[in-house]
Amino acid sequence: MPAGLPASLGCDAVGVPARHGLGMLTRLPHPGCVFSDADWWWWIVPEGSDLELTWPLPSYYSRGACVPTESARLIHWPEDAIPYTPPIPLYLMVCQITGTAPAWARYEPSRAHEA
Repeated sequence: MPAGLPASLGCDAVGVPARHGLGMLTRLPHPGCVFSDADWWWWIVPEGSDLELTWPLPSYYSRGACVPTESARLIHWPEDAIPYTPPIPLYLMVCQITGTAPAWARYEPSRAHEA
């Protein structure tokens, strides 16, 4: 992470093929730090943004914000000094560009209180 940006929620990264990067950047509300190389764009999200979500292929979810390339460079600095891209809008956009229906975990309330 760039120096000077608070990352109190931990960091993970979501990679998408570079051909989708610019279109996503211009459409996402409040994008955070974005890194890129020739093949991938990497969006910094709060740690655990994969909980109960299945990120569709060809996206790649990286815990610990480990970007698997040494040539990635910071291409977008967030306007509000918050390093994170909100994960739900990012997830929905990734689903849209991949033609995948969002897969939300099913919520089942506890029945213990029904007795």
